Amino acid sequence: MPIDVQHKPGALLAQTIRIRDHQLNADVSAAEGGADEGPSPHDLYDAALGACKALTVLWFARKKGIAVDDIRTEVHSDNSQERSGVYRITTKLVISGTISDAEFAQLVAVAGKCPVHKLMTSVSTEITTQVERAA
Repeated sequence: MPIDVQHKPGALLAQTIRIRDHQLNADVSAAEGGADEGPSPHDLYDAALGACKALTVLWFARKKGIAVDDIRTEVHSDNSQERSGVYRITTKLVISGTISDAEFAQLVAVAGKCPVHKLMTSVSTEITTQVERAA
């Protein structure tokens, strides 16, 4: 099923994103010419990594019977060298629960193996863009 992105009616730049039965807005800040009606595309990119790490660790913990009660993930990015080809993302997972040192070590290893982390660092992404005139 495709992701549908369309200009939000009445908005300056904001886009409405529809994914399956979910809907959210994306925009840029007022300083960038938008109205800050939602996270920016960069925010969504960074959030995808944070969510994937947390979901992957939680999934693994449930599968292995590791007593994880909660995971809070912080994502910080540094785009100061993005134009030079370097975009830095730092993630920090805070895991609570009754977890042994060995189990914690497993969770740490799994956090570095989430699919989005791999996608961002190990895969060559090919993008095709088609632009058409509306009928």
